[in-house]
Amino acid sequence: MLDHMTFRVTDIQRAKAFYSAALEPLGYSLFFEGNYGSNMLGYAYPDPAEPDGKKADVWFIDGPSPYGGPATSTGCHLAWRASSRAQVDAFYRAALAAGGQDNGAPGLRPDYHAHYYGAFVIDPEGNNIEAVCHLPE
Repeated sequence: MLDHMTFRVTDIQRAKAFYSAALEPLGYSLFFEGNYGSNMLGYAYPDPAEPDGKKADVWFIDGPSPYGGPATSTGCHLAWRASSRAQVDAFYRAALAAGGQDNGAPGLRPDYHAHYYGAFVIDPEGNNIEAVCHLPE
């Protein structure tokens, strides 16, 4: 089971604007903004099982790592679970309005499974991001 993910970006303010808008329909909000050697953003959703009532599971760091490797995370596929098809639709609209590029309008993907309802957007770094609902309606 995943606990959290971290991605490097070329422009932390652009990432903040984009992901604040795109993830809001899925119940996420900006949870952390600060500097630990680099500017960082953390996004969280409500989770009563967590000590502070929120689970921060997606993080963005500005610029390259001082330890080497690629300067940014690109070409990744990131998918967030939605609790309804309406949330998938709202994610898609918000991500496009925030500057994302269409990579698959909301709809059923029966080749994945009968109830797979997803939408795909290319984020400002070139990652394929998705919201998906697995419920029958």
